[in-house]
Amino acid sequence: MNQIYSTIPTAQLIAELCVQNGIEHVVISPGSRNAPLTITLANHPKINTYSIVDERCAGFFALGMTQRFNAPVAVVCTSGSALLNYYPAVSEAFYSNLPLVVISADRPPHLIDVGDGQTIRQPDVFKNHILYSANLKGDYHNSEDQSILGFNTQETHKALQTAIWNQGPVHINAPFDEPLYNKTDKLNIKIPKLNSLQPGKTEIDATDFIKSWNSSVKKLVLVGVNLDEQIEEEVLKMLSSDPSIIVMTEITSNISDKNFFTNIDSILAPIESEADTEKLFEALQPEMLITFGGLIVSKKIKKFLRQFQPQSHFHIDPREANDTFFCLTQHFETSVNSFFDRVNSSLNKIDSSYFEFWNVLRLKTLQYRKLYKNEIGFTDFAFYYSLFENLPQDETVHFANSSSIRYANLFDSKREIKAFANRGTSGIDGSTSTAIGYAVASQEPTTLVTGDLSFFYDSNGLWNNYIPRNFKIILLNNAGGGIFRILPGNKEEDYFANYFETTHNLNAKNLCEMYKIQYTEAHSLEEVDKELPLFFERNETPQLIEIFTPRLENDKVLLGYFDYLRKHIDFQSVLNSKSIESAPN
Repeated sequence: MNQIYSTIPTAQLIAELCVQNGIEHVVISPGSRNAPLTITLANHPKINTYSIVDERCAGFFALGMTQRFNAPVAVVCTSGSALLNYYPAVSEAFYSNLPLVVISADRPPHLIDVGDGQTIRQPDVFKNHILYSANLKGDYHNSEDQSILGFNTQETHKALQTAIWNQGPVHINAPFDEPLYNKTDKLNIKIPKLNSLQPGKTEIDATDFIKSWNSSVKKLVLVGVNLDEQIEEEVLKMLSSDPSIIVMTEITSNISDKNFFTNIDSILAPIESEADTEKLFEALQPEMLITFGGLIVSKKIKKFLRQFQPQSHFHIDPREANDTFFCLTQHFETSVNSFFDRVNSSLNKIDSSYFEFWNVLRLKTLQYRKLYKNEIGFTDFAFYYSLFENLPQDETVHFANSSSIRYANLFDSKREIKAFANRGTSGIDGSTSTAIGYAVASQEPTTLVTGDLSFFYDSNGLWNNYIPRNFKIILLNNAGGGIFRILPGNKEEDYFANYFETTHNLNAKNLCEMYKIQYTEAHSLEEVDKELPLFFERNETPQLIEIFTPRLENDKVLLGYFDYLRKHIDFQSVLNSKSIESAPN
């Protein structure tokens, strides 16, 4: 059977360059102006295409696929406001370093701003959140204008190479004139084998790092979002066994060791209310800060390190370094494994009680967390404790924003899991779509843990034909935006429930029926403990379990947890102990 192409050369070259640059997955939203692209891409034997009606959902669906493949995935839309619906996913890709390729069809220039339908000013529309914008020139059916084809070829190739090597979103805008639906079984263009635009390697001078390492007795390693790099066991062992090092991780860091500090806020929050806050934070203040991975969730660690800054801060990342704590010393543009492989022989292990002292407090928080759970009723906190007891080995879990990912960072899974969250912009707008895109790409058991506002906001994410049978959703329904009850402000004002918490009486049962998703609900911890093991065992059909928790109790229990730790851990005696005295100032 012959391959089918649009007769428009630019549509052909976009498809062929996608293949040449290794793009195998393209998410298409329906439209007329993008018909030349749809015809060519959907019929290409080397490209897998997916139809997602809602462009906002399509953008995040593709973003989830990029998380899984660690490679560019393209989205294709028609002209007009359709393109603008990609913007939330584009901004998330920009701040999360994900290679999302946006390909938009456009009207010819002479039809822009003359009152023609479905037209906006599309060139450079994402200019503040894009790595490269390729604004192609219009061509015509069977055109032999080699200057236009040459320009469009080079611009498209540059955009795709930028996405690949710089790991971020790019935009290709292609104007098409009518007729849009003409087809051919012949490839009317010849595309040369184009050169790679891989940037050259940056020379690394680690002299200051080595000097700081070998003279610092208080070193803090802070790891953010880590999607794609498998940190070598040798590196993890070196970091976890050094008495001068504390390694703090979040659940999205996707690295683990029995000596790592995984519940950052459980350490910092109680200290904030202590009489000797200043002395304790000075004891924790690192001389040297080493960071790698992406963005950090914890506001408390950001506040702490901005106020109690280290003498030096080094960031290791092949792409970029954020000066989150306003004290960045040096950025090493390489992978963590490569960096430590290069410097390891020059690093000395020195005597220190930094880890020993703070590890005592870490272990106490774990002990009292379990005791606290046994003293409280059924709330979000109690549910998350049970969730992490029941997560299966190697489960992929996507956590929605805002409360879901914050609760997740207070707990530790009994088994190894892979954790993801859209922390680039930290919005609630595409959590469901991202998780489904990832699940489609991986075909591995994948669970989304989401709050009610995030779930209902992105309910169109369920509107597709690709949800795998082993995809699961855990929906925490506390009848509103519970995170706003945790934040400062008067919760009793009339406007609070309507404009911040946005209380509601919705549930997901009818949505599940419409989208043919198996539905279960739980209203107590006993029901949760009974249903969760069965929930994770079933893989015959997509399913959702809706957990109903008390709206007016969750914030009290969460804030009460930090107060409970403060009251039961004798910080004063620890502060006066020999271990803190031996920790250098």
